[in-house]
Parts: sequence; C-alpha cells; structure tokens
Amino acid sequence: MSNVLLLREPSSITGDRYEIAFNMAGYHAISVPVLETVFVNLPGLKSIVKEGPTVERFDGVIITSGRACEAWKTVVHDLVKLPPNPEGLSRDGWSTIPFFVVGHGTAAALSEVRKTYGSTMFTPEILRGEPSGTGEKLAQFILDGPHEKPKKLLYLTGDKNRDTVPKILEGAGVELWPLKVYETQGSTSFERDLAKVMESAPTASMRWWVVHFAPSAAGFVTPVLRKYFKLPSSDRGKDAENPLPTPRTAAIGPVTTSFMRDELNISVDVTALNPTPQDLLAAIIANEQDFRN
Repeated sequence: MSNVLLLREPSSITGDRYEIAFNMAGYHAISVPVLETVFVNLPGLKSIVKEGPTVERFDGVIITSGRACEAWKTVVHDLVKLPPNPEGLSRDGWSTIPFFVVGHGTAAALSEVRKTYGSTMFTPEILRGEPSGTGEKLAQFILDGPHEKPKKLLYLTGDKNRDTVPKILEGAGVELWPLKVYETQGSTSFERDLAKVMESAPTASMRWWVVHFAPSAAGFVTPVLRKYFKLPSSDRGKDAENPLPTPRTAAIGPVTTSFMRDELNISVDVTALNPTPQDLLAAIIANEQDFRN
C-alpha cells in the first residue's frame, strides 16, 4: 500500500472523487488544499448573465476550471431571487447555448448550478467538450466538433490562464470575450496542514506518491515539500545523500508535467491520460506494476 498525497482541495465534504477512487483501490489518499481563491469582477459577470447571451451575441461560453464554475454559480444565486421580469433581465436564457468545458470535473461543477437552482434562464444546460482534457484539445473540439463553428464566445478565466485557447480560436477567426473572474494565491495554512498530514499518515513500510494538479500550485508547494521528501530530480546524481524518503511523482496533465520538469527540475513518473480520478489511478497502478517487474 502507498500513501497518496493529493495536492488539491477536496471537491466535496461528503467525499472527494479522487480520495474515494484511491482508497477503494487500497491506497491511503489524503488531500491537502494548496491554493486560495479570490473572486473578482463578479458585478461584471452578474451583469452579463442578467442580460443574457444575445446582447453581446455570444454563441457559447468557455469554462475550464471549477473556480470559474463557482463564480457563475455565485451570480446565479443572486439572480434567481429577482422578480420574474425586472428591467434589464433578458428573456433569452443561457440554457439555449453551449458551455464548452475542459474535463469531467469542470462539467460536474457546472452541473451543480442546475442541481442547486433547477432550470432557469441563467442555468447552463448544454455542456460540450467534456472528454477533451486539455485547453488545446478543447479549442480544437470547438472548431471541429459536431456543431456549427461559433463566431463569438464568452471566456471565463483566472489570473494564471495560458494563452493556448485564445491563440487557437482567435487564429481560426473566433472572437473571444475574456473575463477574469478569480485569482489564486498560495494557501496561508498549507505548511501547517501538510505538517498535520505527515504526522498522522501511516509511515511503516509505506511508499509515497505526490500528485500535482496545476503548475502554479506545484511551484508554491515545492519548497515546503522539500522539508519532508527528497524530490526526484531530473538530474539523478543531485542530492544523492539526502536521507529523506523519495516519493514517486504524478501530474494530472501534460502542462503540469512540463512545468515540473522544465521549471522545477523535478522528474515526473506518471502523467494521467485525462484529468480524471480513474485515469490518474490507472497510470499510478501501471507504473507500480512496471516497477515491480
């Protein structure tokens, strides 16, 4: 059995999908929140959602993170309290246009809006691109998928979005309306939270997996992780006499893997084929089988 350190905030109080998948497979999985989120520009988003998609002639919405889904849900919470037809409230709902999402987790987070508030003019109903897994694949799906090519899209972003999606779509003639709705920063309690986990985790004859979910988070946690682990360097001879345990390292996707190898000089043992608990678990199991053989 291995300890699996998931460097992310659990997605649900009643049970995180990643923890459940690994624990059911015989691992001891522990999540530690890494980033804190601050929402920004919510009044602007609220105004756009209230007006509806036809005012700015949006053909769809791009949402690539759970935090952006939470921002949408936050403004819906306020808007559903309005009387049926107040001034400035569009009759043309967002349920009539597609929301392009980058993965199953984002789709699940966006679906929570409908589960919480039901079918309203503010509720996303049409979700597309769920299996894409990366921004690049999602952009290609938007251009080449089984639907009419959109002309203009609302694009909800954070403060650390890469420019892959805009480059591909704008290069193909799709107009993007970007709106930053959240900013992230390192959790002020991460070092304390990690210390508690390390004190309570089973250690006897236990291997460790450390799983990274975002480049910004990986950069933030690495100095703290070095207090507990000898992180596997791309330079195999470096720090050879360090007495700390050496974990195996996993990344949720190729962007995070590239950042860790190129910017942090940390070797990555496995990269999930898609950003899902099942694909991450499968990659780790396959690596352990190869290691034993």
